Amino acid sequence: MKKNNMYFVHILIGLAIMFVFRFIPVGILPHVTEVGMQILGIFIGTIYLWTTIDPTVSSLISISMIAYSDYAAAGAVLSAWFGNPVLVQMMFLMIFTGGLTNRRLTAYIGRWIMTRKFIEGKPWVFTTVICFGTYIMSSFIGCFAPIFLFWPILTDVFEEIGFTKEDKYPKQMLMAVVMSALVGFPVPPWMANGLALLSNFRGIVTNFGPIADATISNGSYFIFTFTMGCILVASLVLVMKFIFRPDVTPLKKVTIEMLNKNPLPPMNKAQKIYGVALIAFICLMLFPSLLPTLPVLSFINANSYVTCTVLVVVLLALKDDEGKPVLNFSAVMAKDFAWPTFWLCAVAILIGSVLTNESTGITPFLNAILGPVFNGMSGVMFAVVFLLLAIVLTNICNSLVIGMIMQPVILTYCASSGTNPAPYITLLIFTVLLSAACTPAASPFAAMMFGNDRIGAGEIYKRSLVWVAVEAVLIIVIGIPFATMLLG
Repeated sequence: MKKNNMYFVHILIGLAIMFVFRFIPVGILPHVTEVGMQILGIFIGTIYLWTTIDPTVSSLISISMIAYSDYAAAGAVLSAWFGNPVLVQMMFLMIFTGGLTNRRLTAYIGRWIMTRKFIEGKPWVFTTVICFGTYIMSSFIGCFAPIFLFWPILTDVFEEIGFTKEDKYPKQMLMAVVMSALVGFPVPPWMANGLALLSNFRGIVTNFGPIADATISNGSYFIFTFTMGCILVASLVLVMKFIFRPDVTPLKKVTIEMLNKNPLPPMNKAQKIYGVALIAFICLMLFPSLLPTLPVLSFINANSYVTCTVLVVVLLALKDDEGKPVLNFSAVMAKDFAWPTFWLCAVAILIGSVLTNESTGITPFLNAILGPVFNGMSGVMFAVVFLLLAIVLTNICNSLVIGMIMQPVILTYCASSGTNPAPYITLLIFTVLLSAACTPAASPFAAMMFGNDRIGAGEIYKRSLVWVAVEAVLIIVIGIPFATMLLG
């Protein structure tokens, strides 16, 4: 009962924040207009609600308040929201990836990764394969899939070979799965929060005159994130082996038979079709941005918003052995579509563009406040400062929210210094999403880790802080020059 009461208290507090900004006199914040004060209040209230209640309700409250503001007529706001092609792309993408789970294709991919013969009796090869397998699945299928897949299998194996709940390796390995999944989370530029933050950048950069034509290609973004991701996952394993140094002796008993104790049936027609569709999807999203001048690929690149739509239509049209659609639409929408993520990203994309619209005056306000702070700061020093700040903030608040808040800050610096924002925005998105691991509030994946009673909060704080610190050093030392070379 008390929990339910607090739920409504949080809603009232969020609404109060949104309303109170309407009564703050114009001029208190330099350059911010009356509309800007309203939008700023809605933005801060939305962040509060995202942090305290479920994303679906808080997102719908946010969009309602924007529609009732003086920013634009309600119809125009709703049209800009649901008429955004990125939102349509995201919806069909999430339907497509939900179908992967619904057809259990993720189970086959994970089982194949775990049952390679060369891992038998080799503890650190086993660890490396699981971590990289998690990373690959997270990058191309989704972050939750490998966690849900590998955790129960690993738990059963650990019990069978004699590990106890007090042993360090099982705890660290369960954590390593989540950490590896988090590294893969921002890798694809066409999925979930990575897509939302890239779309937010592409929407708001036009409001920053000197750099209004700046862009980030999907291909360059993917090359950077995937390469850096491989380096970071390798570092996770090395930290486990040489710094944490858990006892891995029982792992020498691991056999393929243990890992394949409950064998899966042969793949059916629908699963094979879906597997081909997954490969086609990755190619269609990646290659056109790498080779944009080729006639066919340039057409696909220019119309990338409809790629997922076409694939979903094809999978709905094709039939399985029972005459049913390969993509079970109703089942996916009911069980496998991530509605909270969809609503959160949908509102984040809209509110990001609204916040920096010239009618709000918030961009000039940021220039006036941050200009003196960043004047004379080199590009490298600026990157180090905002990356470290992002890592701290993302472990206090939702990572998507922090990414959205910090983008205008970066664009303000780049506009005043005449610097290309592409490397900085790419570094921000990559870092803010993968480092959200040290507190339960940082991300849903961190919350899952803290909720696993086989690990323990103390162990998570101790190990995750070390892992994130190592990741930060590698991103600063390798990532900054690599991003500058590739995207600058």
